[in-house]
Amino acid sequence: MAMDYPATRRARTRARRVEAGAEAFARSFDWLLFGAVAALVGYGLHLVAGITRDDVPGTPDYYVFRQAVYAAAGGAAMVGASLLDPDLYRRYWRQLYAVSLLLLLFVIPLGTEARGSQRWLGVGSVSFQPSELGKLLIILSVAGFLAERARRVGEIGTVLGSVGLTTLPTVLVFVQPDIGTSLVYGAALAAMLFVAGTRWLHVTALITIIAFSAALVVWLLPSLGIDVLEPYQRDRLTAFVDRESDPQGASYNVQQSILAIGAGGVRGRGVDNSTQTNLDYLPEHATDFAFASLAEQRGFVGAAILLLLYLLVVWRGLRVVTYASDPYSAIVGAGIVFALLFQVFVNIGMTMGIAPVTGIPLPFVSVGGSSLVTNLLGVGVLQAIHARGRRR
Repeated sequence: MAMDYPATRRARTRARRVEAGAEAFARSFDWLLFGAVAALVGYGLHLVAGITRDDVPGTPDYYVFRQAVYAAAGGAAMVGASLLDPDLYRRYWRQLYAVSLLLLLFVIPLGTEARGSQRWLGVGSVSFQPSELGKLLIILSVAGFLAERARRVGEIGTVLGSVGLTTLPTVLVFVQPDIGTSLVYGAALAAMLFVAGTRWLHVTALITIIAFSAALVVWLLPSLGIDVLEPYQRDRLTAFVDRESDPQGASYNVQQSILAIGAGGVRGRGVDNSTQTNLDYLPEHATDFAFASLAEQRGFVGAAILLLLYLLVVWRGLRVVTYASDPYSAIVGAGIVFALLFQVFVNIGMTMGIAPVTGIPLPFVSVGGSSLVTNLLGVGVLQAIHARGRRR
């Protein structure tokens, strides 16, 4: 008869507990959200393979291989984030906020410049955009501030405090300059205030202040000879209002984007026959205007598949908000989902000429590691919220 030592019994007990915990976590995992995101990333890689095939002569898989590496890193980060209790972010929201500010401040003296903007920090041979990671860090931080003041969320001081916390990193991003990402910060704040239960009077006042600030930057200050925007940013806004005013200049990208979308038709022109993309008539076809290249190559059907995948992710994300076990998790979930939805809407809108060109990437599709990894991290946080909400 085999001896059963106390140490062996304890090891077996620990193993059973770990197994039971893993089974419980698997049951509480949102597998439909996971599958939708996995399908979206896979579809994005498939699209990138066609869009960037001719971008690097002799190396057609250059960009898709890099994007696959970023996707793998982001997938690992997503799994890791799903295992962490969101309450950890709530307890340390001040430290997360400080990290986001430090990263954005480091960009000023240490950042590398590309395409007229200084947004990237380099670590060895790897560079990343702190403003992209800041989207998630600011959401986690401001949500912690609002959760601490859940019983005083109707007070104007709470609203102004959350606005102040968001304004500082937004200004640091705006001066890089990066209008698009700064708009995402503001959109996430609006969603978090709404879910936190802010009074409609305060929301209306906040919208009025934002509208006045926009008018101040775009019209009032320039009329007094004080230019806040860079010349190319001002030209983009002018081109949005009147695309025919400068068809070969500021509005050239949008004009070519609209042509590419229209040329795709129902089923697309295919990878080989997509002249707008392959012959570089459409600038930034792998980043800002990736949707236009997709529409040209895959047509209405391919674009519809992408939009349906986005819709599925947003639906499951909103469902996660309803499963949240505490106010903090609900506020974080709302901020992440609405920030994702805002980026999709603005990016696709600017490719069709119904929104100004702001440089917002198309989530999970546009070439770039910072955006892809950050979005996957955000999905991991949503999974953590869902898992603990189901257990509760």
